Amino acid sequence: MTDEKAAAGGAGRRAVEELVASGGLDGLFEQIDAGQISLTGADGLLPALLKETLERGLQAELTDHLGYDKGERAPSARGNARNGTSTKTMDSEVGPFEIEVPRDRAGTFTPRLVRKGQRRMDGLDGMIISLYAGGMTVREIRHHLDSTLGVELSAGTISNITDAVTDAVTDAVLQWQSRPLEEFYPVIYLDAIRVKIRDQGRVSNRAAHIAVGVDMEGIKHVLGIWVQADEGASFWARVCAELANRGVADVLIVCCDGLTGLPEAIEATWPGSMVQTCVVHLIRSSMRFVSYRDRKKVAAALKPIYTAANEEAALAALSDLASSPLGVRYPDTVGVWERAWERFIPFLAFPPALRRVIYTTSSIESLNYQLRKVTKNRGHFPNDVAAIKLLWLAICNIEDRRAAERAKETGAPANKRKAKGRLVQGQVTNNWKQALAQLAAAYPDRINPYL
Repeated sequence: MTDEKAAAGGAGRRAVEELVASGGLDGLFEQIDAGQISLTGADGLLPALLKETLERGLQAELTDHLGYDKGERAPSARGNARNGTSTKTMDSEVGPFEIEVPRDRAGTFTPRLVRKGQRRMDGLDGMIISLYAGGMTVREIRHHLDSTLGVELSAGTISNITDAVTDAVTDAVLQWQSRPLEEFYPVIYLDAIRVKIRDQGRVSNRAAHIAVGVDMEGIKHVLGIWVQADEGASFWARVCAELANRGVADVLIVCCDGLTGLPEAIEATWPGSMVQTCVVHLIRSSMRFVSYRDRKKVAAALKPIYTAANEEAALAALSDLASSPLGVRYPDTVGVWERAWERFIPFLAFPPALRRVIYTTSSIESLNYQLRKVTKNRGHFPNDVAAIKLLWLAICNIEDRRAAERAKETGAPANKRKAKGRLVQGQVTNNWKQALAQLAAAYPDRINPYL
């Protein structure tokens, strides 16, 4: 905040305090308390104050444009002059109101305070976009504005606002999805959420895959979003080629949930990269076949497998589970680990600090949890691009909202801060320095060139 803005804000507060101290607002407050005057809505106090403020500002703009004050004689008989006003209805966060926009005879006056064609205060547009990014439908947004602010907007008006923004978002998404990336990412997480897409008159479920990369500083970045129509190697070959074309020359570890065709695409694009199956996904998958009463027992039997010191110990633990009464009762649980074994065992070669980093895709799963709340009310999307736009807008909205909450707590003691940290974008990976040191020791040829 600049000194001028701070001074202006202080002056405003002092003026209100002086009015309160003098009793000049007592009568007004009594009418508000008695319900004779409402603060918001078409007949509210705040819209009326906003009307007077805007009209005063518009008259000042016209005075500056013409070069003389209202009521004064025009500098010359042929000079431009005031030419009455035109009425315009404005919608705002505090309610609708009418303003008188001054005109000039020559028609050269272009107001800046309220632009030509503008019918809403900017704050209202921002609120609509925020609600849209939060997952509300047009009907829900309309009801929310009416019930909370007394602002009645047609569904068409709200759709026009969201369409205009999402059209602009399309360009922003394309730029973001094609931006240059780091040369090397030690770890990339891949996970997906399900979205409904209308295609040729039919609604189908598709996977929206989100990639999160961890750079050499341990900072996480959302690398891109891809909607997958058909699972297979061709799709992942395209994704890997896109990342490589954006500057990613090498990746050490890709942590994912057994995506068909991905390992082959990774290895073809970045030879020597390791595709690691997410251990938490393995545990969840193996629990699908287990009755509730046996889940704790099976979870305890699985732990020696993924906490084993090496592959031999893990294989022995899996064999013990397979031959146990639990393994005999739930052979499909054992089968999950057997089928994923080749993609699981690289995990066992990692030291403890690194295991904690790649144990799960939870960092991206927490993001997906927030995105599912946004998409669940949307029904379906008209196409893949529309789904990507909303997901991108939602990510930006979540991070902006959290940043604003943290800003409010600036200067407060650490034990008093309740605002949440970054969700994913810009978040620092826990224990990264120790994990990076272990990576450098285990894979010096891959890590040292980028240190």
